[in-house]
Amino acid sequence: MTADHFDHEAIALNAATPTLDPVATRALVGPLYEGKALRTGEPFAAHADGIGAIVGTLRPDPDLLVAAQLFGVHDVLRDPDDWLRSRFGAAVAQLVADLRQLMRLSELTRAREEAKGRSHVEDQPEALRRMLLAMANDLRVVLLRLASRLQTLRFYALSRRPGAEPFARETLELYAPLANRLGIWQLKWELEDLSFRFLDPDTYKAVARMLDERRVERESFIEGALATLRRLVDEAGLRAEISGRPKHIYSIWNKMRAKGLAFEQVYDVRGLRVIVDEVSQCYQVLSMVHSAWMPVEREYDDYIGRPKPNGYQSLHTVVRDEHGRTLEVQIRTRRMHEHAELGVAAHWRYKEGGRGREDDQQRVAWLRQLLAWRDEVDAPPAGGPAREERIYVLTPQARVVELPAGGTPVDFAYHIHSELGHRCRGARVNGAIVPLSTPLASGQTVEIVAAKSGGPSRDWLNLELGFLRSARSRAKVRQWFNALELEQSVAAGREIVEKELQRLGRTAVKLEDLARRLGFDKVDELCAAATKEEFSLRSIEHALAPPPAEAPELPALVGKPREAPAGRGKVLVVGVDSLLTQLARCCRPVPPDEIGGYVTRGRGVSIHRANCSNLQALIQREPERVVEVAWGRQADAVYPVEVLVIAQDRSGLLRDISEVFAREKLNVIGVSTQSQRGEARMGFTVEVGTAADIPRVSGLLREVTGVFAVRRR
Repeated sequence: MTADHFDHEAIALNAATPTLDPVATRALVGPLYEGKALRTGEPFAAHADGIGAIVGTLRPDPDLLVAAQLFGVHDVLRDPDDWLRSRFGAAVAQLVADLRQLMRLSELTRAREEAKGRSHVEDQPEALRRMLLAMANDLRVVLLRLASRLQTLRFYALSRRPGAEPFARETLELYAPLANRLGIWQLKWELEDLSFRFLDPDTYKAVARMLDERRVERESFIEGALATLRRLVDEAGLRAEISGRPKHIYSIWNKMRAKGLAFEQVYDVRGLRVIVDEVSQCYQVLSMVHSAWMPVEREYDDYIGRPKPNGYQSLHTVVRDEHGRTLEVQIRTRRMHEHAELGVAAHWRYKEGGRGREDDQQRVAWLRQLLAWRDEVDAPPAGGPAREERIYVLTPQARVVELPAGGTPVDFAYHIHSELGHRCRGARVNGAIVPLSTPLASGQTVEIVAAKSGGPSRDWLNLELGFLRSARSRAKVRQWFNALELEQSVAAGREIVEKELQRLGRTAVKLEDLARRLGFDKVDELCAAATKEEFSLRSIEHALAPPPAEAPELPALVGKPREAPAGRGKVLVVGVDSLLTQLARCCRPVPPDEIGGYVTRGRGVSIHRANCSNLQALIQREPERVVEVAWGRQADAVYPVEVLVIAQDRSGLLRDISEVFAREKLNVIGVSTQSQRGEARMGFTVEVGTAADIPRVSGLLREVTGVFAVRRR
């Protein structure tokens, strides 16, 4: 809306509280609207009169008629809420505020879509529809919004101003379906016809021309059918209203397009409507119609016995005369007809002395209808769990954000972007600063106040403080702190490793090379392991020790495994048959790892992985004890390996990881766990057939929720 803000204190208005009189209200706001126009170009006063006229045809509710006149006061007064409440009461003030919110939502959404070059609202039509329903605590605000949109389309039709297309597209995608769901056919048909006229004027004119060309023949046929049915009704002694049905161009074209019909094949181009007093009389008239004309098979619908989801009730039948011309007849009671035309508005009842408040029973019933529509959008799959209650709030750019019920501004920030969540320091809701733990409500506009840098507070993870409602948001906060702790751990570990290198006088050694020699893929993994004392610092000295000059051939003894004859053991010592061997616990080799052997005193040959730091140290001290070994071919042999899992500590973590091993049919023979500051470190000793099993199961373990890292120790 393009309107300046007035200081209402400076306007000479009658300070006395007026009654809920639309005429008096119009006189009161007339000076405020003077010279003000909507962005469509329509004057405020004309739009207010149009809304009031449309609402008045549905139900002359004083609250609604007054709220229609007040629709624009939020854009011309500085403090409209107090002004409205003091003069018109809380109910009207809330209606006006909600109507403005819905109009603003529509306006900002259209602007965003047009800026993206889209021809229609592609990304959020369902979210917008759910937004309307979530805000409909008072159904009357939806009726006001529908009336406002219809008035806008009427303005464009009368003024012939350009720019109606975005309004028409939005109407067909959002407002006409909403009117249909509420059963307000009187608004639905006009919203659809006007929108169709703006979006496809050529087709609209073509259908209108076909209707006009056959108008004389059609009217003559309908007059004859009406006279025949009137005679049958009078002979039966029934009191009935019989009339021709109005023709809606969009409905006719829709049936032609959907069913591939020619204009002459559309049944309801010619139609009658019969209104009687009792339900039993509906079926009595149906029998008369079928006796006078030939019924068309499969064109009979009993919406009395099986009402439509929006509560619509009527009998529909199509018959054919002796010349093959079709006629659609609708039969209903007066109460059904009132509901069909007015929908939800037909059922409002007034309490004695009240100001247009709906009867509680009817209000609850219609709220259930609306919620049923929302449930259709949000329904879980068959047999699935019930879905969580949701709320729908807005960004300042009118993007709809869906959050769990009770969601806070911090949840909102994390939903927009993780970085915005981390840097969130404050929030404004509908322009007012609120605490970050404030539960949000549907329809509110939320703006986040963010720092240029920084991170979340640990208090946000305290459920009792209520900063976060969404599990997704809590996971993002935990990830931030886990990453911070890992960064600190890596920095501390790097300092430990560098000090050890200084002590050894080997500061020129590249940390990448040292990590590779010690069996780590990355320097960060080496540093983190040093902080957590996962290996001895003496391993650094052993890994960097040069090979002795008298044993230049030693590296060849620990090479790639070669083929060896089968024997009784799992490992064969090359050149020696049936020598006792044992797998070293320090590195736990598994075929086809490259391996080397070391002859121990009294315990046979100890088998190490070729890159084991302990084996390298033994080579330096006693090279003569190193022997060449190879893997044997024993069937069904298994080998123990140690797998380290680092994860976010949570309930059920050990169970989920154990299920992975069970699915892969890997036997776990040892488990050790420890948890510190929300991080779990779990060591598993698992029996595998080959080293190829390790990366496969490691990949599966990384998919478990909360797992950060998996590696073989």
